[in-house]
Amino acid sequence: MDPKFEAKLEDLEQRLLNGPGTLEPAVRQAAAAGEEVPEVLSAFVEKVRLHAYEVTDRDVEHLLEAGYTQDQIFELTVATAYGAARARLDAGLSALYRRPAPTSTQTSSE
Repeated sequence: MDPKFEAKLEDLEQRLLNGPGTLEPAVRQAAAAGEEVPEVLSAFVEKVRLHAYEVTDRDVEHLLEAGYTQDQIFELTVATAYGAARARLDAGLSALYRRPAPTSTQTSSE
């Protein structure tokens, strides 16, 4: 990856996971990394990581009922989505750069 873009992604990651917010940085970091989060958050985080299109109002209501604020749920969602996207980007780039270079076809004269 172009170093310019890598630096921008690193800056974004630092801001999302360590910057000021209403949800503890440790929870944001764990959600982004796919690591253990408080039990009440785990099903939501898993759904966002793997099947974000399946998240419903009821999923958010469940977290609100558990005492999380809308801001905290937003931060959790963004951190989780960023982590999932970054993992996919890194896997794609790894596959791209490890792929053998195409060989040119050479014709031989007989």
